[in-house]
Amino acid sequence: MLIHIIADYGNNDPAFAEVVQRLLFYLPTATPHCLSVAPFSTLATGFWVGQLGLNMGPSERLVYHNCAPRQDNPEGRSNNEGEGLTYALLENGTKVVGVWAGYSLSFIKHEAIAIYNLNVSRGGSQFRSRDVFPAAAASIIKGDNSIIGDAIALDLIPDPPCDRIAWVDGYGNLKTTIPADSIHLPTQTKVTVRVGDIVSDAVYSDGSFKVPEGTLAFAPGSSGWKKQDGTEVRWMELFLRGGSAWRRFGKPKVNQTVTFLSI
Repeated sequence: MLIHIIADYGNNDPAFAEVVQRLLFYLPTATPHCLSVAPFSTLATGFWVGQLGLNMGPSERLVYHNCAPRQDNPEGRSNNEGEGLTYALLENGTKVVGVWAGYSLSFIKHEAIAIYNLNVSRGGSQFRSRDVFPAAAASIIKGDNSIIGDAIALDLIPDPPCDRIAWVDGYGNLKTTIPADSIHLPTQTKVTVRVGDIVSDAVYSDGSFKVPEGTLAFAPGSSGWKKQDGTEVRWMELFLRGGSAWRRFGKPKVNQTVTFLSI
């Protein structure tokens, strides 16, 4: 079984090693893969839950996510209580177990067969993703449904915003939450793009490498998936051929607002 562990611990943080060790205690034959998102970034968490959960992969797959900013209640916490644990079953058989916070479930809400609360402790440890949640995830994988609680109404889960940076990849490309099918422009249309307080000219393209070197492309990127009805979801990217869009826009963070206008 492949286990994707998506969390905001930080790159090379030993917290990943501790969570892997605990998950493998319960699921010793599993193969873990760790992905670090920015601190408290439920948007990036939800984006990768969708990307890794809804695309082709092993039939035996668990997406285990933990980004719990504990922002559901601004008051002091007793017993380290935080947001609750959930379970989603996707149509392709992928199981998703993780904390429901912010946008963590937003990208799969309409692609899941069902999403449930899990009846496990919301507290008991500052490090719940190591001390509390792995046993629950293992129970789900092993077919023990005794901890499955009520189904979550989809209208309680927020839709993802359609104008944000979801991810900055290693090349400095900016993956956005702007749906590609929401853009109705002729290819090669010149546009101005604003990210935060910085504005840049760009070219709308149907493929990033169709622009000359040094040109900023605004184009459907590599991220996306097929919906249950067969339609394809693609997300727009900002791509500076031969450079870094991230640097062009002043090194913006995930969740920064992105807007554009045709020239």
